[in-house]
Order: sequence, then structure tokens, then C-alpha cells
Amino acid sequence: MKEILFFDIRIQMLLKSEFLEIIESNLKNGNQIIQNGLNAASVNELFNNEKLRKAYKNSDLINIDGMSVVWALRLRGINVPERVACPDLALDILSMAEKNNFSVFLLGARERNLLLCKKNLQENYPNLRIAGSRNGYYNEDDELGIINMINSSKPDILFLGMPSPYKELFVEKYKHNLTSKYIFGVGGLFDIISGLKKRAPLWIQNIGMEWFYRFAQEPFRLWRRYLIGNFKFLWLINKEKNKIHKI
Repeated sequence: MKEILFFDIRIQMLLKSEFLEIIESNLKNGNQIIQNGLNAASVNELFNNEKLRKAYKNSDLINIDGMSVVWALRLRGINVPERVACPDLALDILSMAEKNNFSVFLLGARERNLLLCKKNLQENYPNLRIAGSRNGYYNEDDELGIINMINSSKPDILFLGMPSPYKELFVEKYKHNLTSKYIFGVGGLFDIISGLKKRAPLWIQNIGMEWFYRFAQEPFRLWRRYLIGNFKFLWLINKEKNKIHKI
């Protein structure tokens, strides 16, 4: 597998189609795989959160979710074949799951958004088996009950529609309790599928400005993440450049 070390974390230099082949093969053969996406915001968080760093190091697959990471690696002479955005990969996984009769559990988002998400999934993927769902608003005391709910539903796939670092830390804490074969942190995917939030048009994604499109929709919530975070990311890339290399 084509991999690099990015701040001591293994990242797979794969096409989206290659990730899908690995995921489908594993679902048919049975070992648990945990996947997370990496973007500028998660890189920034890694330097402040040792538990999150450990969660990323223990992930089986890491895709490059952000164009800023793609550009940073290409500037270091690393041939990144493409950006593999988590929403795009997740939608292809849903199509693959429908085709192969794999079931999925959805954990995350607000209850209203989650219900709309399920409704739209049932319309767009009529043969998709949704094993169960649970909103992402709970207390720590609820977590074991949520684990039991997921396992009782026996899903092949578990999608975590929560922000970082919550989704990564949840999986790192409970991965040995979860029985799902494939676990993927999909961030705000459920809100997008619900129709309550919109992704940037494709041309904006292609020029690497999807972050600005999101910022324009929620400036008060995201100003620190993007306006300060982008400068921090560039500073980290320059400061830690010796920790980015091919394996």
C-alpha cells in the first residue's frame, strides 16, 4: 500500500476507488477496519491533543479529506493522486453497501437532521439496509448503552456523523467493544444528506475553497477554525517539515 508519514501518522496515498476496493474486500472477509479523514483542522488539533494523535495512529486507513493537506504534500514533492473527501467516499460506500446488502448504523447529528437524513437515504438508496440510528447528543453515562444499541443492530458499517475530535476519541475508546466491520468518521455528512446544509459547488471544491464556502454559511461558529486555523496549519507545515516523508 502506498503510504507516507505525516507528522508520524501513516496516510494512504490512494485513489477513492482503491479505498473502496479495500473497504468492500474487508467487509466481505470480516476484520474490523477504522478509517478517518485528515484535513487542516484535524492536523491543528493533533498538536494539542495527545489522545487524538493516538486515535489517528491507531486508524487502519486515513484519507486526505482537505485540499490544504494535498497542496502541502505536493509542495514537499509527494505525489498525492487526489483528494478523497469524506462525504464523497461515504456516498460511494453507501452505494456499495446497497449493492452488497451490507447494513449501516448512523450515529450523530441532531434528531431532526438525522430523521431527514434517513428519509433521503431511503429515497436515494431504496435497497439500503439501515440497521439503526441514534443522534449525537448524549452524556458520557449514555455511551455504553449506545454501544449496546449499535451492537444489537448488528450493522456491518458504522458511520459517525460527529465533529472532530469527538468521533475519533469515541472510536478509540470503544473500538474493542464495537462489532461493526467498518467504522468511518463522516463528520457533517448527515446534515448534508438531510438537505439542511449544502456542500460547495464542484468548481469551488476543485479550487480548494470549500472551506470558505462553509465559513460563509456559519461565520460565527467557524471563524476561529478557518481564519486562525489556516495560518496555524501553514506554520506547522513549515515548522514540522522534516516529519513529512515517504515510507
